[in-house]
Amino acid sequence: MGVLKIRAEYEQSAAQAGQKKKKSIIFILLKAVLGFLILCLLGMALAFLLIFHGPLTGLKELYVTTAMTTYSHQYLATWFVSEEEINRIMEKNKVSEPKVNTDEKAVNVLKPIIEEKPALELVEVSGKGFQGYLLKVGNPQRVRLAATDQLGDRGLKVSEFVENNHAVAGINAGGFADPGGVSFGGTPTGILITEGKIIHKDNWETYSLIGITKHDVLVVGRYTLEQIEELGIRDAVSFGPALIVNGEPMITYGDGGWGIAPRTAIGQTHDGTILLLVIDGRQLGSLGATLKDVQDILIEHGAVNGANLDGGSSSTLVYEGEVKNKPSSPYGPREVPTAFIVLPESRLAE
Repeated sequence: MGVLKIRAEYEQSAAQAGQKKKKSIIFILLKAVLGFLILCLLGMALAFLLIFHGPLTGLKELYVTTAMTTYSHQYLATWFVSEEEINRIMEKNKVSEPKVNTDEKAVNVLKPIIEEKPALELVEVSGKGFQGYLLKVGNPQRVRLAATDQLGDRGLKVSEFVENNHAVAGINAGGFADPGGVSFGGTPTGILITEGKIIHKDNWETYSLIGITKHDVLVVGRYTLEQIEELGIRDAVSFGPALIVNGEPMITYGDGGWGIAPRTAIGQTHDGTILLLVIDGRQLGSLGATLKDVQDILIEHGAVNGANLDGGSSSTLVYEGEVKNKPSSPYGPREVPTAFIVLPESRLAE
């Protein structure tokens, strides 16, 4: 009996010690979690003070412009900044409207020059907080606009545009109606022209145009329908803003007023080379780029005309059968109504 009593007391003591140990571990974990939360709150408070009351006014402007261009998350700015100051920041950083239209004579598309240039060249680009790709297309005749065959209903992924048209590369192009950010990307906005035919047109007085003429010259800016018809456009979408017009940058102060995000853009150099740019965003290693960043990259690579295309989760570059960039949507590349595709040289005679 004495042995049994001692054993029972030992087991009871061990059980109590085990319970104390469990409680001690739980207490340590709770302290660690609480400490982590306190550090997070302190970090957020410090970031808040730095952004809204620190000496670097550029941080506040970048925060406000990024929040205000998300549309669904504008409260991130309106909670902390007055409407008057938001309006001042947005006005201060906006892109200038071009005072003149694209001068087609600024681009010299000549066959001998085309034959001397690399057919295609993929270049990695990077900057402060972003990474992306720039595809140079030596022959502008190869760049065409593809539109979904379910216009008004459902778009396609850029990879599907490329595959369906037996192309070698492609990027997303124009904007589209996207209520709630969950549409199927089938309804474009503005004007849409393919192979010289208007296949979609909203009833607007002017259109923010990004198009290529029948002479293979990229034109960007705001045009009336009459002006568009006079230009002889073969392919075009509506989006913007125009970033470079006739060699002149449109952003001369600030970051362009659109904050940081994934970006897609198009440009053309003096010798006719088309530049197709995609920058990743909203992810580790590449938060996104401002419109000023995009403008600077296009200018660095010789663009005399250039414009911003639809960005965000739509930004996609397909090259040699694969998606080269990392689209920001957790569900992968989005469906979009249009894409600028690059045809193989062999198909130009068709």
